[in-house]
Amino acid sequence: MNKLYFGDNLDVLREYVPAESVDLIYLDPPFNSQVRYNVLFKTPSEDVESAQVEAFKDTWSWTPETTVTMAAIMRGGGEIARLLDALRGVFGESDVMAYLVMMAIRLQELRRVLKPTGSIYLHCDPTAGHYLKIIMDSIFGADAFINHVTWKRSHAHSDAAQGAKHFGRVTDFILFYSRSPDRTWNVQHTPYSQEYIDSDYRRVDADGRRFRISDMSGPGGAAKGNPFYEVMGVSRHWRYSREVMAGLIAEGRVVQTRPGAVPQMKRFLDEMPGVPLQELWADVPIINNRSKESLGYPTQKPLALLKRIILASSNEGDVVLDPFCGCGTSIEAAERTHRQWIGIDIAIHAVKVIEARLEDDRRAPAVFKTEGMPRDFESAVRLAEVDRYQFQWWANYLFDPHALREQKKGADRGIDGELFFPNGPGRTWGRMLTSVKSGHTSPNDVRAFAHVLDREGAQMGLFICLRSPTREMIRAAAAVGIADVVHGELPKLQIVAIEEFFQGRNPPSLPPLEHLPSAAFAGRRRPAPQRPDVEQPELPFTFVSGREERGVVRHLNPAMVSAARA
Repeated sequence: MNKLYFGDNLDVLREYVPAESVDLIYLDPPFNSQVRYNVLFKTPSEDVESAQVEAFKDTWSWTPETTVTMAAIMRGGGEIARLLDALRGVFGESDVMAYLVMMAIRLQELRRVLKPTGSIYLHCDPTAGHYLKIIMDSIFGADAFINHVTWKRSHAHSDAAQGAKHFGRVTDFILFYSRSPDRTWNVQHTPYSQEYIDSDYRRVDADGRRFRISDMSGPGGAAKGNPFYEVMGVSRHWRYSREVMAGLIAEGRVVQTRPGAVPQMKRFLDEMPGVPLQELWADVPIINNRSKESLGYPTQKPLALLKRIILASSNEGDVVLDPFCGCGTSIEAAERTHRQWIGIDIAIHAVKVIEARLEDDRRAPAVFKTEGMPRDFESAVRLAEVDRYQFQWWANYLFDPHALREQKKGADRGIDGELFFPNGPGRTWGRMLTSVKSGHTSPNDVRAFAHVLDREGAQMGLFICLRSPTREMIRAAAAVGIADVVHGELPKLQIVAIEEFFQGRNPPSLPPLEHLPSAAFAGRRRPAPQRPDVEQPELPFTFVSGREERGVVRHLNPAMVSAARA
């Protein structure tokens, strides 16, 4: 099993996941929580700005595809069709309505692939979670609802200091549904509080073991079939037979606090599982920038949260599915608990983060297969036609960049990726920029990229295009000259065509690349030593002159940049 899919989860579910084949589903669907709440209930007036978010833009914008999806749901009929029709009458073709339609069609597919003994956990934030609840009721049935789990995801906020007029928003909630009462269920426990231990387990035996005492009398007496006999001078109905009682006494588990007192049983603290888990989860460690498991991924969930869900609602060898798997916490949790898994994500960067996360596991690298990435020129062309942003990310990753740059609208400075390399003793590290073009290209595009290299002071550049370059483009690249590097006579600007890449033709000549620490991108410089070592290349703590450009977000490639660890 163990499959990681790049693509639209609706397509993947329909094509690759059989009916009633999955034991547990966890999903944390994307939602544009950063926009103002009331905007979600109007028709879209402007597009989502972030280029990375383009992969999800249709998720919360009403498009012709949303109309087609809505029509398909209406043709299917049933409670979900009636519900969505009513909601559309209230919200119209708004962002939130588009989101609910997108979720409804996918939740129908998730119900199809879930086993009768399976469970589904839907992670929500307060923005649209209440609407998702009634959609889940209409698809799975109101009687399939099990729990509304509240998870404390962050510490207290100081929003009031910035003028906020609301209570601190520190929780998400998780809707837990099951296909049937015969669902897989393993009771989970949390540790006893110290206050409870001190009050109830205050007794300590000769071996230093804490214990409490409990009644052994048989409730209901003879009417309930409890045996009557004498123990330590006290006769009554007991919970246990004579043989069992004799065994407990021999083990030192029966105590009489004073002569004539009713004997009671010792219950040792170290044998107790703890408190059965309730639906308020405030004990899961919170991820912050100092957390050992932090990947710097904005929606990353704690590993302990996903392990708790997986341990409760599946067994070893079961299949766990996450159709919005993001940075792969659910996938790692499934690996660590010896489950099989299926992960799906529509963003290239998410897939690459997961691949690096699994391959970097020091305990034992996971065995899995990635599906959906372009494997030939024709599939690369299809990706470029369907989603130019994801094509851009995919093309960059072919050459192991250290960082990928996400440009917001109006901020495109002609740079899509960055690679860094040692450039000789006593010299700063070299910088190679990439520019990816998925459509028509011309010599003017090459010359424009040459100007970008000069403006940025970059030593080298890769101009990545879909089809083979024209002679004029090749001449324009050659006119840029030789790179100022210590690794031989390398062209300063090289053209890489995806068409030729798959044919094994004209590979780029690259300097040696090295794995870097994330501190190199921290936006501050290392204090210079009083006596610099001229035999070592300088590794600054920033490759961006100590500042981040407006409208640009830098995403680090986890395969080339190691995250800081506490």
